[in-house]
Amino acid sequence: MTDINARKIGGNIGAEVTGVDLGSTISSALAGEIREALVEHKVLFFRDQEIDDGDQLALAGVFGDVTKPHPMMRSSENSPMVLPVDGEDQRADHWHTDISFTRAPSLGTTLRSVVLPPYGGDTMVANAEAGYRDLPAELREVADRLWAVHTNHAEQPRLGTERGEAVRAAFLARRYEAAHPVVRLHPDSGEPSLFLGGFAQWLVGMTVRDSRPIIDVLQSYVRRPENTARWSWRPGDVLVFDNRCTQHYAVNDYGDHKRVLHRVSVNGDVPVGLDGKESYVIREGE
Repeated sequence: MTDINARKIGGNIGAEVTGVDLGSTISSALAGEIREALVEHKVLFFRDQEIDDGDQLALAGVFGDVTKPHPMMRSSENSPMVLPVDGEDQRADHWHTDISFTRAPSLGTTLRSVVLPPYGGDTMVANAEAGYRDLPAELREVADRLWAVHTNHAEQPRLGTERGEAVRAAFLARRYEAAHPVVRLHPDSGEPSLFLGGFAQWLVGMTVRDSRPIIDVLQSYVRRPENTARWSWRPGDVLVFDNRCTQHYAVNDYGDHKRVLHRVSVNGDVPVGLDGKESYVIREGE
């Protein structure tokens, strides 16, 4: 065993991993420890890593296949699996779970710092399992029975720039809708979590207007400060979060400065609710 050092950075979420060189070959033993650490801590942070896109793809491959590119966003010229997250294109300053508007959202996401602003641009990650645990018993009983419709036609902030509007138009060019259980079971740990975020727009069988207050109150438990980790980026930083039980938020406080991260997502499985029912597609790229 390699016995990696995962130091908790908060009581409910997040660990900084030291003693690991992601630029070297990741052994099967090390891969197993990284996977276990991710399930336990929900998000892992690595400092001082000198890696390229190929190394990042290898890291993502520790968790599963990376053969499915994002359905709408542009990818790197060198690899369709690497997505440049550029502040000139979009700023995801809303709590969300990546591509939750598809039937099988990504398992997890790796992010690597490429160009950083002189200040700001932190990434926040929230533990949706802790959010579920914090619910009062009466509210938990309600949440256990609910399903939500997630769609890409949701929170897409406007940057007011030509590039930003072009990316926004591409993101909204086709409509995706998927219905997911509001309470999802983690396939590895078996733990329940609140599977919502900004793409969850209404509850099955209810109007948007009636759904909103319920979604908002459930979301408030996920976003509690005690359930979040906030990471201030430095050159050489790499972040990995478990998309099956977290939400994340890109803090938009760096003005016109350049901020670029490279993102590689891992193919995910179909969410399953407490009753064993699986998520289903309503619209797929229409």
